[in-house]
Amino acid sequence: MGILSRASYIIRSRLNALLNRAEDPTETLDYSYEKMRDELQQVKQGIADLTTQKKRLEIQKRRLEENVDKHNEQAREAVQQDREDLARRALEKKKAKMNQIEELETQIASLQETQDSLVEKKNQLQNRIEEFRTKKETMKARYEAAEASSRVSEAMSGVGDEMDDVSRSIERAEERTEEMEARSAALDELRDTGAFDDALSDKDSIDRELESVRSDSEVDAELETLKAEMGKSTAAAEPAATEDADVETDASANADAEDVDVEAEVSDAEVEAELEELKNEEDA
Repeated sequence: MGILSRASYIIRSRLNALLNRAEDPTETLDYSYEKMRDELQQVKQGIADLTTQKKRLEIQKRRLEENVDKHNEQAREAVQQDREDLARRALEKKKAKMNQIEELETQIASLQETQDSLVEKKNQLQNRIEEFRTKKETMKARYEAAEASSRVSEAMSGVGDEMDDVSRSIERAEERTEEMEARSAALDELRDTGAFDDALSDKDSIDRELESVRSDSEVDAELETLKAEMGKSTAAAEPAATEDADVETDASANADAEDVDVEAEVSDAEVEAELEELKNEEDA
């Protein structure tokens, strides 16, 4: 087999496969039924034309028969008037008309036979068309039922073009979801490790640790101040022996005791005011 022959064979095979996939049996059956109906219509039209021709010949035959009767009367009248020449001429015309009538009868009979044959064929074709119509509707119903069953089976089994598209869509959605989940987890991890802070700030880790230490120191200092203001400092918790030792001061300290008491009263008033303010804030 030559190259051209092989190429032609392959092309025909592929075209045939494409046509088989594109062919709809229901449409083919409907087309065949319409073609048969067209043929039946043509047969009916042929019968109608033939009948028309036969009717025309029959009309012509009746006219000739009327002429035959007329010529027969003319011949009788001519004989009564002793006009044999006229009687002969009338009989000659009568004879010619009789010959035409015979020819017309032959043609009419032939047309009648043809008409009867066509009518019979028309009836047979019509019966075949009715039978084909019944089979066509049956085949269409079977095909549509089989097609519906096939679609349902494909949907149930997950095969077919549409279900393949659905499966691929689900797979793509799952892949995209997993990708977004992984990205979100990675972003959370980078945020927890401070990678984003590093990227958005000029400070390094040492600066951040020093700032944290300074912040803790400031908090501790403020706490000690608050405790001191509330009378809960470590100095207030010392034993009574230390207080007795402090009472025994020299003469110069006793001389300034009055001023110290005044300052202590002012300091106690301030402490009381601050304590009252803290209580009000706690109550609020």
